[in-house]
Amino acid sequence: MTGPPEWNPGETRASTPAGSFAIHHLRNATRLNSGRGLLARVARWLCVGALAVGAAYCAEADPLPLTGFNMAGAEFGALPGQAGKDYFYPSQSDVTEMLLRGANIFRLPFRWERVQPKLGAPFDAAELDRLTAAVNMITSKGAKVIISPHNYARYQNEVIGSPAVPIDDFAAFWRQLAAHFGDNSLVVFGLMNEPHDLPTLQWRDAANAAIAAIRASGAMNLILAPGNNWTGGHNWNDPAGGASNADAMAAITDPQNNFAYEIHQYLDADYSGTHGECSSPDVGEKALIGVTQWLTKIGRKGFLAEFGVSTNPVCLQAMDSMLYFAEDNPQAWVGWTYWAAGSWWGANWFSAQPREGVDPPQLSILLNHIAKH
Repeated sequence: MTGPPEWNPGETRASTPAGSFAIHHLRNATRLNSGRGLLARVARWLCVGALAVGAAYCAEADPLPLTGFNMAGAEFGALPGQAGKDYFYPSQSDVTEMLLRGANIFRLPFRWERVQPKLGAPFDAAELDRLTAAVNMITSKGAKVIISPHNYARYQNEVIGSPAVPIDDFAAFWRQLAAHFGDNSLVVFGLMNEPHDLPTLQWRDAANAAIAAIRASGAMNLILAPGNNWTGGHNWNDPAGGASNADAMAAITDPQNNFAYEIHQYLDADYSGTHGECSSPDVGEKALIGVTQWLTKIGRKGFLAEFGVSTNPVCLQAMDSMLYFAEDNPQAWVGWTYWAAGSWWGANWFSAQPREGVDPPQLSILLNHIAKH
């Protein structure tokens, strides 16, 4: 299997007309509006109908360059927990299963406190070895891996930027982590999972400090910077936390200009990912319109690092439609990782991991959006 496509965050991938002239322009006419839209669905219905009678020239926009899965498990369990019992790094068989399906990027959640049991101290050697082994197992196959502390902008339940967890300690953590993984260009640095309930400007300053520390280590890797308020696309422009993500996160600074914004988007009624039903088949498209407009305006890329649905038919349609929307806006989106895969995720309603040789409905849809390489 070849490695994942290279991507420069300053680049914009132009859409290539892949179908008939009329259908291509119908789709282009709906960019940034397809969440409201009849035209987008008409275009897809026309394609489906044409393909049904053998018109193979009719095609959707290309899949985004980076597509894959969250490999849940290493963030599980109470602290400190026992590896292999309370929490689990991904197995080679689980990763291989998804590589064979075409995935070229995996997001690897872990707990900050396990890697660094004492704030500001050297890393725990055994836990770092476990994390490193999982990273090397994935990247040895030519895939990218996003390492992501699953801590919600907290350490031992204390907020980053508080007296208990100074921003300098968060930056020092990332400098140490970047020094360890920076020589592997396939490693992506996801600064933090879902910051919430802290001032947005405080989180923005912490993110900038971490980026500066990563670059000071000499690491050139791609960085993913999430926003505040669970980094939801649907509320990117809302002024919660004293400032909207749109206002605050536009000031993210990277000396290497090698970063993207990490966005999460669940599709249930309150966008929390805690319900099995979705309000409408176009809820995902609508949720991404505002952040897509913002990314386009400032000339940056977004990465949809978490989204997941149950097997509810409306939710499956909503996910499919959201991914088509992202593909129709490649000037704003570079890729996605579905939540979640891995055997340890079990029979959870979000799981995309095949079980006993059977693909769950979510995986069947995701395979239509996997980057071919």
